[in-house]
Amino acid sequence: MTTTPTFPAGSVLGYPRIGPRRELKKAIEAFWAGRSSADEVEAVAADLRRRTRTRLAELGLRTDVPAIPSAFSFYDHVLDAATVLGAIPPRFADLVDADGRLDLAGYSTVARGRGDDLPLEMTKWFDSNYHYLVPEIGPDTEFRYASDRPVREFAEALAEGVLTRPVIVGPVTFLALAKAAEGSPEGFAPIDRLADVLPVYAALLRDLAAAGATWVQLDEPALVSDSVEVPVERLLASVTEAYGALTAVEGRPALFVAAPYGDLRDALGVLAATDVEAIGVDLVRGPAPTQAVPGLESKTLVAGVIDGHNIWRADLDAKLQVLEQLENLGAAAVTVGTSTSLFHVPHDVQDEPTLDPTLKSWLAFADQKVVEVVTLAEGLTEGREAIHEQLLAASDAVASRKTAPGVVRPEVRERVAALGEDAFNRGDFESRKAAQAARFDLPPLPTTTIGSFPQTPEIRKARAAFGKGELTAEQYEDEMKAEIRRVVELQEKIGLDVLVHGEPERNDMVQYFAENLDGFAVTQNGWVQSYGSRCTRPSILWGDVSRPAPITVAWTSYTQSLTEKPVKGMLTGPVTILAWSFVRDDQPLGDTANQVGLALRDEIADLEAAGIGIIQVDEPALRELLPLRREDHAAYLDWSVRSFRLSTAGVREDTQIHTHLCYSEFGQIMGAIDGLDADVTSIEAARSKMEILGDIAAAGYPRAVGPGVYDIHSPRVPSEAEVEELLTEAVKAIALDQLWVNPDCGLKTRRYEEVTPSLEHILQATRAVRATL
Repeated sequence: MTTTPTFPAGSVLGYPRIGPRRELKKAIEAFWAGRSSADEVEAVAADLRRRTRTRLAELGLRTDVPAIPSAFSFYDHVLDAATVLGAIPPRFADLVDADGRLDLAGYSTVARGRGDDLPLEMTKWFDSNYHYLVPEIGPDTEFRYASDRPVREFAEALAEGVLTRPVIVGPVTFLALAKAAEGSPEGFAPIDRLADVLPVYAALLRDLAAAGATWVQLDEPALVSDSVEVPVERLLASVTEAYGALTAVEGRPALFVAAPYGDLRDALGVLAATDVEAIGVDLVRGPAPTQAVPGLESKTLVAGVIDGHNIWRADLDAKLQVLEQLENLGAAAVTVGTSTSLFHVPHDVQDEPTLDPTLKSWLAFADQKVVEVVTLAEGLTEGREAIHEQLLAASDAVASRKTAPGVVRPEVRERVAALGEDAFNRGDFESRKAAQAARFDLPPLPTTTIGSFPQTPEIRKARAAFGKGELTAEQYEDEMKAEIRRVVELQEKIGLDVLVHGEPERNDMVQYFAENLDGFAVTQNGWVQSYGSRCTRPSILWGDVSRPAPITVAWTSYTQSLTEKPVKGMLTGPVTILAWSFVRDDQPLGDTANQVGLALRDEIADLEAAGIGIIQVDEPALRELLPLRREDHAAYLDWSVRSFRLSTAGVREDTQIHTHLCYSEFGQIMGAIDGLDADVTSIEAARSKMEILGDIAAAGYPRAVGPGVYDIHSPRVPSEAEVEELLTEAVKAIALDQLWVNPDCGLKTRRYEEVTPSLEHILQATRAVRATL
């Protein structure tokens, strides 16, 4: 490049892509169900992109410079990068045309699987609640420029007069997050293929430049973590190689490398030494640099001072101070950005008519964060006086939040402060194991499910009618009890050993508890994407937490009255409640977790008093909050494990505590899983073909485990033979008296047409394996 185009004074790394009313979710699911065509989905997507651009312009982002990102996805941005690179696993080769392209049906199949062809694995995107699809890269994976969708979407916007900034996962992060394809030789790592993917990125850059793009954003969050598979030294060397090659591409757009979710540390200097034109730093999770960095003098530093990961209103005065200090680092320019993409937060807090007005005044969803960026950009370029009123309003909101009733409750804090060490310890496991075996007398390979059963349209309709006042509390309870009876009858017919009530009364595994605990608020339209078309409404944990009344006892007791088999009480654990909520940022997470843990301890005590002998406290998000830097792991695992133990340590020896973990790299936290001291731990294992069992066996894990044999995140129905093969592998790796049989996760999002045969196959396979023992 000869002249670097101006980077916008204010921009965001990304924006929610599902639509304010989940328009994309509804369109893509209708396509999967055969109710609409690919062209109809494309039309919905194009309209959504158009409305997003219009809205961002209304909020103040400029359209004549690339302040508005072009970061749309039908399912997952990592899968999108794989489709650009033509990196599709061989089992889906028949879906790819002669040029390596996938149509929407093929793209969906790679994400969701078909028949015996498993979809790509799914795991957490850094320390967020978003799940990405894990690319499979081997020594022979063929890379080619197979999709020009980023170019077409850029051209679509430009035709409407909006100069956008195309966004794609950067080459280092793409390969660092990939897994070695099956059959790869020992020692092979996907990052070994870096030189082979760079020509595809170069071709994409050339096409974008030809279409008129002046800037391209390459996201490289792997650079803020030392917990990816690639050693830090190799990662940094890869940055030098990748951006040495890409900046040498003739006629390319200017390159903006964004590094969200943490502190770049040494990678900042490495990036600054390349010829990229702009670097984005996360100044919410990482500290602001205090010394000049060689190389920055020729670059724009995009300061991510607005939190893209949480929903609290920013202290604009404090953020402006940070920006003013950054101007002394010697960068060619300092501009304002978000710490991460805004797809982690809902669209608009003004679209929440039921939220308390005072609480609302403390919040900033995506649209409000865009306004904060625009405001700070004006203050940085025009001076503080230009935004004096906005600075005062933000300071008033911050002050209001500190002193509002319920934010601090002395009785809650005194109870936490009075805890002794005995509150966190349950006693000898072997003694518990014997007491539980005598109480329940379960067969080898006991079978159960994770908790939820499909939420049918009838259930959702009844819950909506109750919310609108169209059903009385008694009528609603009758509807839910009828569904519980059906779920119990189905489980007994199938032959499961430990039953659940199916959770028909629960809208979401976190929101349900948030609605019944003090210190929380819930939203009406606060949807965020979890994975694919799956969306959730994270609750808002704004104040000190306590439990005013029992939550689950009546439903679980009713279910137990219907059967002689044991019924599990089902709770969501403190770490997951925090991870899947927008949590207060004014005190340590460990303090908040202990408040939630005490509330759950009270619930468990009431379940036990009601005669419930098996209680599951789900912690699927335990790995999710693990800090990205290893040096911070110990402190996190200490408070997270202790909050779980605080919840569960008050029960009798013959009460069996279960927990559930899913879609994480468990090998990194085996010590913590052991530390939870749960009697039974169920884990995701089907999609990864029992990979976790090696870690469990190597760790000498002493308690019971239930490796999942049915991947519920795919519509596939596993065959009896497939389940039997997985169980056979499990029996080889783990002692028989430690093994349970269960699906990977709850069944809420699946249909009975998928769930019933899948569970029947699980039971048939279990009986077949039992017969060989």
